[in-house]
Amino acid sequence: MLRELQRDARRTNRDLAQTVGVAPSTALDRTRTLKDRGVITGARLTVDLKKLGRGVQAMVAVRVRPPTRRNIEGFREWASQLPEVVGLFVTSGTEDFLIHVAVPDNDSLYSFVIDRMTERPEVADVRTSIVYEHRQTQVVLPPKQR
Repeated sequence: MLRELQRDARRTNRDLAQTVGVAPSTALDRTRTLKDRGVITGARLTVDLKKLGRGVQAMVAVRVRPPTRRNIEGFREWASQLPEVVGLFVTSGTEDFLIHVAVPDNDSLYSFVIDRMTERPEVADVRTSIVYEHRQTQVVLPPKQR
């Protein structure tokens, strides 16, 4: 059921039940259980960033110094509100953040990195990688039991 719901969360309960071979009441109960357990947290609408006028994507790696809780949390909250940001990862290792951005063009990307990222006093280093192609896993299932 989870696989089918991830493929199309808008499908009717009756269609879902028929696809997975259970009664509609069973499909509804199982879907509710997945929601109640927090496995299903919502449904999303996917947009074409290029058609939205944001065809240039990049991953921006940011190192914050000093790496205090206050600096990390403050930067995280600030960066996650920027309109260019479509995803933000708090990481370990060399960088503290990987920020997925989508902008109209290279000039906008340059402006984002130079004017926005470096305006923050806690930002010690910024590295940018252009994304040529972005593919997302459409279906995520629990790990197989051994």
